[in-house]
Amino acid sequence: MTGNYFFAVLTLFTCVLAAAEDLVVDEPEIAEVDRDHWSYRPIVRPTIPQVKFVNWASTDIDRFVLAKLESKNIRIATRADKSTLIRRVYLDLIGLPPTPLQVQAFSQDRSPDAFRRVVDFLLASPEYGKRWGQYWLDLARFAETDGYEHDKIRPNAWRYRDWVIDALNHDMPYDQFVRWQIAGDVLAAQDPQASIATAFCLAGPDMPDINSQEERKHVLLNEITSTVGAALLGLQFGCAQCHDHKYDAVSQADFYRLRAFFSPAIQLSKNNSVTVLASHGIDPQNHLMIRGDWRRKGPQLQPAFPRIVNPTDRAVAADDPHARRAELARWLTARDHPLTARIIVNRLWQHHFGQGLSRTPSDFGVMGDEPSHPELLDYMAEKLIKNDWSLKQLHRQIVFSSVYQTRSSRPTCDTLQRRWDAARQIDPENRLLSHFPRRRLDAEAIRDCLFAVSGFLNHEAGGPGISPPLPNEMIKTLKSGQWKISPRRADHYRRSIYIFARRNLRYPLLATFDRPTANASCAARNRSTTAVQSLLLLNSDLAIEAAKRLAVSAFESTDDGAKIVDELYLRVFSRHPTPLEAKEAIDFWQQQEQLLNKSSSATESRETALTDLCRALLNANEFLYVD
Repeated sequence: MTGNYFFAVLTLFTCVLAAAEDLVVDEPEIAEVDRDHWSYRPIVRPTIPQVKFVNWASTDIDRFVLAKLESKNIRIATRADKSTLIRRVYLDLIGLPPTPLQVQAFSQDRSPDAFRRVVDFLLASPEYGKRWGQYWLDLARFAETDGYEHDKIRPNAWRYRDWVIDALNHDMPYDQFVRWQIAGDVLAAQDPQASIATAFCLAGPDMPDINSQEERKHVLLNEITSTVGAALLGLQFGCAQCHDHKYDAVSQADFYRLRAFFSPAIQLSKNNSVTVLASHGIDPQNHLMIRGDWRRKGPQLQPAFPRIVNPTDRAVAADDPHARRAELARWLTARDHPLTARIIVNRLWQHHFGQGLSRTPSDFGVMGDEPSHPELLDYMAEKLIKNDWSLKQLHRQIVFSSVYQTRSSRPTCDTLQRRWDAARQIDPENRLLSHFPRRRLDAEAIRDCLFAVSGFLNHEAGGPGISPPLPNEMIKTLKSGQWKISPRRADHYRRSIYIFARRNLRYPLLATFDRPTANASCAARNRSTTAVQSLLLLNSDLAIEAAKRLAVSAFESTDDGAKIVDELYLRVFSRHPTPLEAKEAIDFWQQQEQLLNKSSSATESRETALTDLCRALLNANEFLYVD
């Protein structure tokens, strides 16, 4: 009896699964209350608020910020000094510090458009794309290997990285930037660069050697859908691959309808990586997968736009499966789409101020963070669209604002200190932006700045990823061929965005300073503070080499101790030292020199002691943080 009962249940269960394909989709309807969420409302240009402190406001952005501060009786901080401001904008826009000559030229320039000319110079620099391209690569979970156990190399993956950098440097309109990454192979079939752009969809981890290529395709398609949902729609679509979203009005069917746009563009071959979408002449059936299981096909589905952001129930008109993907790309970047412009505006604001107006940049759903300045977000989103989706114009709006140019540190004047302390008491997290938020440089900028201030950064652009040397103790733990050091020494000093991005082995300095693993889309990096970070900057071969080169280059122009210290401060901190700082630096240098004189020649002791001073400066918070 027990055996017969078991087989009866098994037969019944099998029949239920077999009939799943014939089931009708059962999903909750979208209610008006769902559509009333702030991020789904149409983008409407808001009225510019009136403010009392009119003379402080340089732009409309300032008026939105100032109106919030005045409503809380918070006084805005004073402006940053010119040396702080030029270092801030250089590090923000190109990820490199200004040279001493650039600092001095800006400090001495009294013309009203001095800052504007600096910003225009930086946005026109090829270094701009190398800085801002990394933020997009984080979203795209870019790496040059497949990940998983074998972590196979993708020989041409670097072409997508170069495409992103070039697109940003040429200020490709953001709507085209998005469309090409979704359907460039269809929208611009004759342009090979457009096809490379679709690597965005397939830049994540993959397992080419898995036995079931059907399972592999299922996992890839789910990963693409989740990434498109998070990066471009600002919604956590991945939560709906197994069941209806618990909080947002995104059903499991919504997930698989969005996934269906991409299914025809992926043809897999075992043991071969796939890096770009392709217009194959196929139109596979698409199903809802019961509980997300690739072996349990549920109701058949057709590609459709997510209902929560499709209030007019716009249907997908194209019959051709690849034309449907192009239709998705156009829908995502339609001028009346409520999410696309808001999301990228929030991301740019986040990278300039340390956090977005909404602090959940890839979750604009009901569990996400409501923006601190919703009218300002809509104002900039509407302006972005009106300016033909120019990201460089958006940067200009932000950095020309007075709120961007405020000081980040507590002032010394008693009256201003009281205002500062009162603002911190009312708004301890500085969400209302009464002052500029101080923040640490990201991993790539730290490494690039070490090379830049020491005078040996290699600015070459493009090409396959390079592999700088690794610590000997780390090399001993690696498999043969896992990290092949680039034979050309000059390559070891190229900008960090060109370091070979191996998914299972992050370059140590970058990993220590919170570079993401590239296994999932990353909208905001962790910000850890650990002892290992300090030890690495103090004792690693890379840091010591940077300090030695900085010391040697400081000696090249003069042997006057005071002038050398002044030059070091200009290079490392973009400012002159105070008299007390200059005295302490020279005293430390002399003390180190006296200690070393016992075992070295006078010249060697002087240079080695200066190297110790350089190591100290390069480990200072002022070097590692943007003020």
